[in-house]
Amino acid sequence: MARRAREWEEGAAPGSLAARLHGVAIHLLRRVRRTDTLMGVSPARASVLSVLVFGGARTIGELAALEQVRPPTMTRLVTGLEADGYAVRKADARDGRVVVVHATAKGRRVLERGRTLRVTQIEELLATLSPAESRALAKALAALERELSHPPPEV
Repeated sequence: MARRAREWEEGAAPGSLAARLHGVAIHLLRRVRRTDTLMGVSPARASVLSVLVFGGARTIGELAALEQVRPPTMTRLVTGLEADGYAVRKADARDGRVVVVHATAKGRRVLERGRTLRVTQIEELLATLSPAESRALAKALAALERELSHPPPEV
């Protein structure tokens, strides 16, 4: 672990940093995902609801593309969200033939509660860092946020 910390401080190769960041991100999400059961929403539905709450209304096709599932799978997920009162389908204001999925107030509340639980877990983890580590993390996060604000390259 000490060697890894030295690599970071000394400017490790981007591939090594990318692999480490990937691993840390996966482990962090797994750790905080444990609280998701307290929301009472399955992980797949919570992911779709997150898109709707934080990204705005979307069509089934858009949701399917974002969540990397087929439209019939997304239709089932949205149907479940509707049954629980977390989402509603409405005709698009510009084109009545298009159906758009919106989060409901209940959906927003449950997602915001889940997000609060996750953020609290992360805060508890970050509280164990030294002030210097916290400053370094804040600086790294600012750089990542800046880079993520650009559109991703086409794949």
